[in-house]
Amino acid sequence: MSSFFEEVQRRKVYRVAAAYIIAAGFIIQIGSAVFPAWELPNWAFRLVVVLLLIGFPIALILAWAYDITPQGIKVTPETSPTSHRRRNLALLGASGIIISAAAGFFLLPPALAHKVDKSIAVLPFDNLSQEKENAFFADGIQDDILTNLSKIGDLKVISRTSVMSYRGKTANVREIGKALGVSALLEGSVRREGNRVRVNVQLINANNDEHIWANSYERDLTDVFAIQTDLAHEIADVLQAKLSPIEKAQLERKPTQNSEAYLVFMQAHELLKRPDKFRSDTMKAEELLERATTLDPNFALAFAHLGGVENWIFHSYDPTTARRDKAKAAIDRAFQLQPDCGDAHLARGFFYYYCDTDDQHYQRALDELAVAQRSLPNDSEVYMAIGAIQRRQGKWTESTQNLEKAVALDPQNVWVLQNLAFNYVATKDYQHAEELIDRGIAVDPHAFSLRGAKAMLAIQ
Repeated sequence: MSSFFEEVQRRKVYRVAAAYIIAAGFIIQIGSAVFPAWELPNWAFRLVVVLLLIGFPIALILAWAYDITPQGIKVTPETSPTSHRRRNLALLGASGIIISAAAGFFLLPPALAHKVDKSIAVLPFDNLSQEKENAFFADGIQDDILTNLSKIGDLKVISRTSVMSYRGKTANVREIGKALGVSALLEGSVRREGNRVRVNVQLINANNDEHIWANSYERDLTDVFAIQTDLAHEIADVLQAKLSPIEKAQLERKPTQNSEAYLVFMQAHELLKRPDKFRSDTMKAEELLERATTLDPNFALAFAHLGGVENWIFHSYDPTTARRDKAKAAIDRAFQLQPDCGDAHLARGFFYYYCDTDDQHYQRALDELAVAQRSLPNDSEVYMAIGAIQRRQGKWTESTQNLEKAVALDPQNVWVLQNLAFNYVATKDYQHAEELIDRGIAVDPHAFSLRGAKAMLAIQ
């Protein structure tokens, strides 16, 4: 061993090791600050750390073999017998690997050593108010909490349509977790008395039915957004989810200061999330959103949703210039009020998809939806829209991948299941198509569109 250490010193391997460790530490420190700020995925930072760890023993071996001299890089002259040289080189390589492995245990994020499942479903909240017509308010609180959590890219959050199927049902926690593909469930209740709101929540481990965390909040109606923001932060901490600066800013932003406009908006939102998209519900939602924007002319989110409603009306049953202009005006107003509004980008993506007809409208729609995807990483509607456009472009592989992602985020949404089934039918994968249609019928036996899809599949 004495000859090994003498060789390490003679070949100046110590200096290279020290310089490498200092440089690697600097890179890791900078990366841990810059990657979240640029909203780069966690795996990218982990990859940098892994590459640096792999590079350490390689750097030691190169330092052993070569010298940097005033005349350039030269092979280090040998002074020991061949048997010693092989032994020393093996010791050096083993030392580098051991040091890298030890450093990796401390440097790599906990997710690599012990992966934390950061998937969650927010189940329908119980309405404990005296007035039972306030059920929409409890749904609105639940939906806003879900929406806030879905803005956190480090979480997997199941969409509203899938969780609403559990309203009033006494299903086993483990069964719900398995059906939705999540490891945690958030249950809650809402009591509203006048302008006071009380929200009780509990986070449950879906794998063993154990309580993870619980809290209660009581605020004025005008400060209900603070409840949703605090709750999102606490759940993110419990699930060890990282928030980028942009995500933190999104959570802190209040959509409106007008409580009446907020209540009207929540009523409209409940109508828009119904799976069958009946014309009467859509027209009532349009009326409510117009009222919300009148009550608060600075309510960007309401304008974005209004634009989305006008897009759907144009696409479904009123393809007129006047309807198209109404959609454009509402979306433009949303951007004027909040240029970084993800819902506004989603609405504009659908505008280009539904309302434009020139050669570039699909690409413009995809560009907008790509921006929306960064702000709404858990919104199944974004992935479904991208998949639908790619399907029209004949990009079947990409389309199916995005629709499968939409199903993963909204596993009990019959409309999403049906759209993915359409892809399988078109590519003659009839077995998977039938499985999806039957899965949708099991979720909603009264969904007439699924019965029609099953008949069409039988014919084909």
